[in-house]
Amino acid sequence: MLKQIDHIGIAVSNLDESLKKYEKLFRIKVKHVETLEEISTQIAFIPVGEVMLELVAPLAPGEGRIGEFLEKHGEGLHHIAYRVEHLEELLAEMKKAGIKLRDDRPRPGGAGSWIAFLSPEETGNVLTELVEREKEL
Repeated sequence: MLKQIDHIGIAVSNLDESLKKYEKLFRIKVKHVETLEEISTQIAFIPVGEVMLELVAPLAPGEGRIGEFLEKHGEGLHHIAYRVEHLEELLAEMKKAGIKLRDDRPRPGGAGSWIAFLSPEETGNVLTELVEREKEL
């Protein structure tokens, strides 16, 4: 079912400042930046080998789920995302099996992907995202 780790999500307060810090610290370059207005979030993908780091920031302090997360927990690890195929079918199977889902249908994600989150209580309090991509970033 899981093909690979797609990305590791890190919540940050300021995307531009964090990108500069990551580039300076690790000599890595951002590959894709996007604003997701519908969820009040900015994202940036940074490739590290076969896995990406996804820096996620709210459009304004306290705004959206990322803003709420930052207010409660501060900056840091937010989620881990796994690449899957046939996400809609997988979610239907999980729902039928009684697995608690945060998203019971795929929704648009960054860089043209389709995503869905599981309830953290299913995965030892680790927020887990499932990602289906038609093409690589």
